Amino acid sequence: MSEELYPRPTKALAEKRRSLAPEAESAFRQFSQTVFQEGALPRKMKQLIAVAVAHVTQCPYCIEGHTKAATKEGATPEEIMEAIWVAAEMRAGAAYAHATIALNKLENRPAE
Repeated sequence: MSEELYPRPTKALAEKRRSLAPEAESAFRQFSQTVFQEGALPRKMKQLIAVAVAHVTQCPYCIEGHTKAATKEGATPEEIMEAIWVAAEMRAGAAYAHATIALNKLENRPAE
């Protein structure tokens, strides 16, 4: 991770973030804990989903954190890579699907 673009998280930065908005920080932590609890989906699957989404949102902190969490929940490197490929396909698929907007615009453009 580029130190210039993405500073390493530190305890001091976490404390600063918490001190600037303690209620929001607390609510976010509780929400996150609730979301990743065992439920209809097992914790490992939730973390694999998070790894995939982190790649689509391109958050390096999320990629690192959720890859670590997925591994802790028992995900294999192969499962993690497959989740990343699913994310890549969905991202590419969205660009392909949205081509309909451009094609529609081209068909309905005003006469010159």
